[in-house]
Amino acid sequence: MKNRKWARAAKASCSAASDPFPAFCILLSVLLFSSFVAGCASPSEPYERKPPTPQAVNDLAATRSGNEVLLSFTLPNEAMDHRPLSAPLTIQIYRDFEPPPAAGRAPLHAPANPTLRITIPATMTDRYSDQGRLRYTDALSPDDFAQHAGSAAVYTVRTLVSPKKSSANSNAATVSVQPAPGAIDDLKADVTPAAVVLAWTPPKPLTDATPAIAGYRVYRAEAAATATPENPLLKSSLARIGEMPPGSQSFRDSQFNFGATYVYSVRSFAQYPAETLESADSNLAVITPRDTFPPAAPQGLIAVLVPAQGNVPAHIELSWAISPETDLAGYNVYRTEQAGVSPTRLNTDLLLTPAFRDMNVQSGHVYFYTVTAVDSSGNESASSAAVSGDVPAERRSTP
Repeated sequence: MKNRKWARAAKASCSAASDPFPAFCILLSVLLFSSFVAGCASPSEPYERKPPTPQAVNDLAATRSGNEVLLSFTLPNEAMDHRPLSAPLTIQIYRDFEPPPAAGRAPLHAPANPTLRITIPATMTDRYSDQGRLRYTDALSPDDFAQHAGSAAVYTVRTLVSPKKSSANSNAATVSVQPAPGAIDDLKADVTPAAVVLAWTPPKPLTDATPAIAGYRVYRAEAAATATPENPLLKSSLARIGEMPPGSQSFRDSQFNFGATYVYSVRSFAQYPAETLESADSNLAVITPRDTFPPAAPQGLIAVLVPAQGNVPAHIELSWAISPETDLAGYNVYRTEQAGVSPTRLNTDLLLTPAFRDMNVQSGHVYFYTVTAVDSSGNESASSAAVSGDVPAERRSTP
């Protein structure tokens, strides 16, 4: 209302003014219009008067992988006054070394003035994001082990939108400062009929402070068929499937399926009084076992002549020992009438039992038989030892 009264007054003044003052009237009108528009703005529209202070990270986690520390945490999405954070955050990661807490004492807390380790600019945050969490890898150097052996590395994190408005310290995450053994770099995998065989060379010590290897742990995960060592495409996390004593250089995995794709890793480990430290993963070995191994040849083949009885003509009964193969699909029977000549298969479909009746024989002939075994992958064994079946010529009665 006040602005409207000023507008009416300005109009009256300009109407009463003489010709020498048109510029003054125009300027006065512009100023009054600007004041009117500003006064009509909605008082409920938000107006940010200062940059927000992010809430503190509260789920920082730190784990060892060889001589690297894997840090992960969730970035805050609200400020301290509960306003949403729309701008990307700058991340500051701090690291300090402290004596480990004595047994029964409270865990270590973040120092009041932690030491800045690295700053990740807001423009690079996306490079470290993975499935809603930010992940960063920090390396422990030989100097860290030399100067702080037996200590604890204490990590904290702060985030900020403005340099003057950083969050409070996150929770403290700690790892021990002890050297882990070196990683294997020549892991190989081969397939045998009964196992996937892994082989490796024990790694050499990285430094004089590298501990003795206490053993090896074998890990396996199933992967997509197109997996490669550079892009393993795991269907699940690597799971430990075995442990071998120090000095070992091989492992047999008999719990596998032909046709599946597996990724293997072997980690050496060292034993400390308070913990066991593993090396980083070895080079990844990716393999898809294929069953190209034929079953063993059947054993114990025998041929028995059964003379003609009534309307049943003479024939030869074959039988052999049951094959011990776990993936047996069936058997094939072959026959020839001349040694050294390629035999002919007698059965159309695989035989499911170790027996066969040859009804297509003629008197006065000698037949040679062999049997093979076939597995579920279609691999056929070598032929069994040949046996002969003799069908005597029929005796003609004299008048």
